[in-house]
Amino acid sequence: MSRIPQSLCALMLPLAAIGADEHPNSPDAAAIHIPTPSGEVILPGPREKAAYDEYGYAAVRRAGDLVFVSGVVIGRRPEEGTDVAVFKDQVRRGFRRIENCLKAAGLSFDDVVMINSFHVWQGPNFSGSRADQFKAFEEVKEEFMKGPKPAWTAVGTTSLLPDAGIVEVQMIAQTPAKRG
Repeated sequence: MSRIPQSLCALMLPLAAIGADEHPNSPDAAAIHIPTPSGEVILPGPREKAAYDEYGYAAVRRAGDLVFVSGVVIGRRPEEGTDVAVFKDQVRRGFRRIENCLKAAGLSFDDVVMINSFHVWQGPNFSGSRADQFKAFEEVKEEFMKGPKPAWTAVGTTSLLPDAGIVEVQMIAQTPAKRG
């Protein structure tokens, strides 16, 4: 299998939590909402808009009462270590990015009904075991997701698009029913 060109990986990183700042978009950056026949495309900020224009995918897509959050890659920055404590900080960075996407759609983690996580169990970016990684990921998930528990599928894989990727997380949320 051929490797993804490093230039493509570098261009994709703005959407990954690997290099994301604590606050992925400035507080005054208004989300962009693009109507579609079944709902809307939601771009939480300028980075997501640039990726939408360049690569043709939406960070967030509403279809009816479901909201799909594209995969957010959790990974290691070059200066970061590979131990469990550092990984937990990386997962927190990723969950803050997902939280930003949900907020742009007017939702919270309580509205998430499904998580799909894709884990690189053995690789150069995490030095613990599969059990260590999953436990650390689950502990951080619980810091953010205190409400109703979503369905969850966790899958092992050999690599992710960015070489520094450890886990990619995709979520599906449901718009709350209107109360009358």
